[in-house]
Amino acid sequence: MDRKKFLKNSFGLAGIAVAAPVLLRSEIFHEEMLPEKSSQNVLTCSVTNSETAGPFPTHTPSSLVQTNIVGDRTGVAFTMNIYIKNTNGNCAAYQGVLVDVWHCDKDGNYSEYGGTAMQAANYTNNHFLRGRQTTDANGLVSFTSIFPGWYQSRATHIHVHIYKADGTSLLVTQIAFPEGTGSAVYNVNVNGTSYGYTKGMTGYTYNASDNVFSDGTSNEMSTVTGSLSAGYILTHTIYVAGAVLGTQEAANTKNFNVGQNYPNPFREETIFPITLNERSTVSIELFDVSGKKLFSVIDKQKLASGNQQIKMTKNQLKSGMYVAKITIDNTKGTFTENLKVLVN
Repeated sequence: MDRKKFLKNSFGLAGIAVAAPVLLRSEIFHEEMLPEKSSQNVLTCSVTNSETAGPFPTHTPSSLVQTNIVGDRTGVAFTMNIYIKNTNGNCAAYQGVLVDVWHCDKDGNYSEYGGTAMQAANYTNNHFLRGRQTTDANGLVSFTSIFPGWYQSRATHIHVHIYKADGTSLLVTQIAFPEGTGSAVYNVNVNGTSYGYTKGMTGYTYNASDNVFSDGTSNEMSTVTGSLSAGYILTHTIYVAGAVLGTQEAANTKNFNVGQNYPNPFREETIFPITLNERSTVSIELFDVSGKKLFSVIDKQKLASGNQQIKMTKNQLKSGMYVAKITIDNTKGTFTENLKVLVN
């Protein structure tokens, strides 16, 4: 059976360059002062699409706990930053879950398989470009790899399998890549011959014609930034239906609520909606995807109970993904939540 047939038979079953410290303008509004939110501007929190594991899943992922998955492969430097969030936990960061990733090399071949009609190159005794990590407090796992190549009938993609700590499967999915002449996929395959990418784009299967992604990539599309010389960084968030919100966490949500900033992505300005049940001290800090703090939107500002709206302007931020860390301190304790912030 060739790859295309396998996928059809199986189909039924997500370094940003940031200007250094910038002048930031933020304003706080009462809810009645703002226009009504558009449903199109609010980031929907729903489970990411489930997809086939494909014909090349990792045989024993527990033996491949590693952040550097390059092995003996060569290619353009590539970093994967994958965030996991729990739809049963107010879509907060999901700490302590296992994340397995695997993808093909620059020539479109997978380790642990081969010597067959499906893949002629025999890498049955190799384990390159496969790895497992456990999410941190931000729900983040990171892997050092090479930029994936492609093979017939498939667009560029990464496989991901997420498990609870006890090994219970939560989701099998795939990550899609942006396309077009300005994309990393185009640049690597057309201009990356010195790095060993020799296929070009002739015969490439685009997302719209891909057996997995042709039904849409709205919650599987990643953000990819970088260059051939500096390497590329992929950032993506995956939502899973994990453990139900705990008693203490539920109590926290009654004490305050942090909504997703809107619009998101934004071009000029965005608003962070926060509902406080008592007077609180609030800070909002903005980080790039490497974890470097860029600035504070507000710093330990005392806010009254009720609906608060904190506005942030784009200023010199470049297009890409950032993380807003919101800290709330009141008589119930100190609490933090992280939000993915997208800039167009």
